[in-house]
Amino acid sequence: QVQLVESGGGLVQAGGSLRLSCALSGRTFSYYTMGWFRQAPGKEREFVGVISWSAGGTSYADSVKGRFTISRDNAKNTVYLQMNSLKPEDTAVYYCAADAFRGLSWRTSDYNYWGQGTQVTVSS
Repeated sequence: QVQLVESGGGLVQAGGSLRLSCALSGRTFSYYTMGWFRQAPGKEREFVGVISWSAGGTSYADSVKGRFTISRDNAKNTVYLQMNSLKPEDTAVYYCAADAFRGLSWRTSDYNYWGQGTQVTVSS
């Protein structure tokens, strides 16, 4: 059974940076495409970015492109979300998600496994 555990959330001022981590256990990490999503209060969960299981290709939502970067360390079974130039509108619970051998996908329904989420709060 795949388990995902996020960490690294917190409170930061606008313009600051945070790095989120998501560790996968229970299966071979390198087989999994890893997505990041977020959900603000009263809003639907939305796509942030994704990194593929093969060749490490990435895709980002327009709202974070140029500010956020996803990377993965297969030796550590961990995916990272580096968030720079944070804005108050980035405030949300951030979730990582995983699906085996998946192409780059922005759809929540394409991911079988989800972490518990980590809160990111950006103050103005």
